[in-house]
Amino acid sequence: MPKEAATQAHEKPQSMHEIPTGLNREGVAEITAALRRLLADTFTLYLKTKNFHWHMTGKHFRDYHLLLDEHSDQIFAMTDDIAERARKIGGATLHSISDISRHQRLKDNNDESISPKEMLTELNADNQALTRYFRSTHEACEKYGDVATASLIEVWIDQTERRTWFLSEIVHGL
Repeated sequence: MPKEAATQAHEKPQSMHEIPTGLNREGVAEITAALRRLLADTFTLYLKTKNFHWHMTGKHFRDYHLLLDEHSDQIFAMTDDIAERARKIGGATLHSISDISRHQRLKDNNDESISPKEMLTELNADNQALTRYFRSTHEACEKYGDVATASLIEVWIDQTERRTWFLSEIVHGL
């Protein structure tokens, strides 16, 4: 069973309370679940980007080190907005590292030795995956008329596509 399906099958119902947003309970539940997975993936991508920033080597060290620092700052800045959006609509969000691990779809990288090209290629793929996850959540928001969450997601998609563009151009040139 894929991790996402296993996660959904073992998830305890998250507590929700009524917040006057105009969204129905079904919409809040579906959007909040999607935001929880997005938040887990965003934290995963943040930590991986920081990991690669810390362990970067090679002749382009300074440029890649600074680029990944900029990317990680941008990714981390999304986390609070994602979590608070889930709360604003009456849902719950992540509580712990183990909660992140249960909901993440992006893979961790604990390799001791990885080349700069492998790092940048992996981050490129992860940013592309995150964009797909954002688009999927955007569809759920449209389904339930949650224009505020959809609007935030559009900004995050743009930021993620920009990171993907930069990483793609670098990897293509290596």
